Amino acid sequence: MKKHLQYDFHHLGIPVSDGLQDGSYSQRAGMYTADNPGQFLVQWHRFEVDSPLHHLIRTVPHVAFKVADLLEAIRDEEVILGPYEPIDGFFVAMINDAGVPIELIQTELTDDEVWRKARSGEGRLYQAE
Repeated sequence: MKKHLQYDFHHLGIPVSDGLQDGSYSQRAGMYTADNPGQFLVQWHRFEVDSPLHHLIRTVPHVAFKVADLLEAIRDEEVILGPYEPIDGFFVAMINDAGVPIELIQTELTDDEVWRKARSGEGRLYQAE
C-alpha cells in the first residue's frame, strides 16, 4: 500500500468450491462469477480445476480497491494478474499482499456503469473465445 495513494473500497470477491454454476462464465479465466443480491458489492467466484489464474485468486477471498493511478499502485508489488482491461475504461491488476490477493482498479466509470457493462456482456472477460 502506497501512503501517497488513496484506496477506495470497490467490492469483495469470494471463491467457492461447489455449486454456483449460474452467473457469468469466463472461458479465459476458467471461472463462473455471480453477484450477491445484497446491498454491498460482493461477487462469488467458482473456478474450474484447470483455471489458469493464480492459486491465491482461486482460493483466498480478495478485496478490490479503486485507485487513481494503477501503475503507481502496483509499482514494486508482486503482480499476480494483469494489468488488463476487462471492460473499456476499467483497468485491473491483482497483487499478492503477504498471501492475500488484492485487486486494484483504475476507472472513471461509475459502479452502476461497471456492473451494467459486466452483466450485459460488454466486457471482454466474459465473452466467448
